[in-house]
Amino acid sequence: MRSGSYITRPNRTLQIYACVFLVVLYVPVLFIPLFSFNDSIYVRFPLQGFTTNWYVDLMGRDAVWDAMWNSVRVGVCVAVISTVLGVLTARAITRNRIPGQNAVVAFVMLPLVIPGIIFGVALLVLLSRLGIPLSLYTVALGHLIVCMPFSVATLLPRFEGMDGSMEEASADLGENGWWTFWRVTFPIVLPGIVASLLLTFIVSFDEFIMAFFLSSTETTLPIYIWSQLRFPREFPSVLALSSIILTVSFVLVFIALWIGRTGLIEKDHPRPPEAPKS
Repeated sequence: MRSGSYITRPNRTLQIYACVFLVVLYVPVLFIPLFSFNDSIYVRFPLQGFTTNWYVDLMGRDAVWDAMWNSVRVGVCVAVISTVLGVLTARAITRNRIPGQNAVVAFVMLPLVIPGIIFGVALLVLLSRLGIPLSLYTVALGHLIVCMPFSVATLLPRFEGMDGSMEEASADLGENGWWTFWRVTFPIVLPGIVASLLLTFIVSFDEFIMAFFLSSTETTLPIYIWSQLRFPREFPSVLALSSIILTVSFVLVFIALWIGRTGLIEKDHPRPPEAPKS
């Protein structure tokens, strides 16, 4: 013990478990970009040579660009809608006393623990009963269910960490609820909103199960990749496309987490006061 604080020793067992977990989880993924540069249609060691032909081949495929554009359109719409709903949900949970609040939060987070195939089948049956044709709109509806928990989980810490007295001060000065939100609340939670937009976009962009059940002839990029796995000669191009998606997803998720932590780190670890000038 030193100056009233306890010195914690590192847990070796936990550190070993974390290292093994990361190795098992991520090392197989690293083979995807490795074999995407292999000059052979077969995935095996030793590598036959280095080539970028598989990436060049992707640039000339109209089907790839159409599928990517469909995924981008769905992802942007889902990101905006889920973030707006996430802002409303997080604000309602943190600023109001809702009966059964814990149950409401658990219900919002339910898609994180229920297999996506159940939601996919349920939505497919419901839409067929209602006579609604499958399209990118139905895909967006399914993705919205998946992305809502991520948006709420990202925005809740922002609203919980916000000082409610600032909104009260704005109300005391005569501002109504709408302008208080735009002039006081929105700038404070803006990093969380940006993080939610990025995170929900990438979750929607990579979502396969909902798109598999709810898409029609307009396929998204994950569905296109799935359809190409039937052809052995297309596998290297699939690896190249998967490597690009993996890199972009990692960058966007990293940026989202970094932006989401902006401001929270300074609040948890405030800067020491500056020394008075002589």
